[in-house]
Amino acid sequence: MRQEYLVPSQDFSQAGVASSSIKRMLKQLNLQPILIKRIMVAVFEAEVNVIAHSYGGRIICDLDEEKIFIQVIDTGPGIPNLELAMTEGWSTASQEVRELGYGAGMGLPNIRKNCDHLDIYTKEGDHTHLSMTFELRMPT
Repeated sequence: MRQEYLVPSQDFSQAGVASSSIKRMLKQLNLQPILIKRIMVAVFEAEVNVIAHSYGGRIICDLDEEKIFIQVIDTGPGIPNLELAMTEGWSTASQEVRELGYGAGMGLPNIRKNCDHLDIYTKEGDHTHLSMTFELRMPT
């Protein structure tokens, strides 16, 4: 099963639209609430990052019997220093974004904490591509 969402640049009224749609789908599949919460934290953080820091992008959600694979692909401008961006509290958000309540520097750290596996491709002046995997484990 695949769902795809467009994420606009700088339109914070759209923050949460894609992640809320994915959440509804996961609830309909009766997944564990804690798993849904982890996925939602990661997807929402990524969605806000696309809105705040990029020229727009898309979120692609693929689901099979064993895992949920979510890709977040923006159209640039890339992350200048990924190592710093993975540090809690480090942010390049504009003052305007911070005044809206975003840009605390917790996006990528929260994504990393909530994924079972995270790959990030980024190149300054190019784009960023996050690949997040969440394993569908049965309760023990």
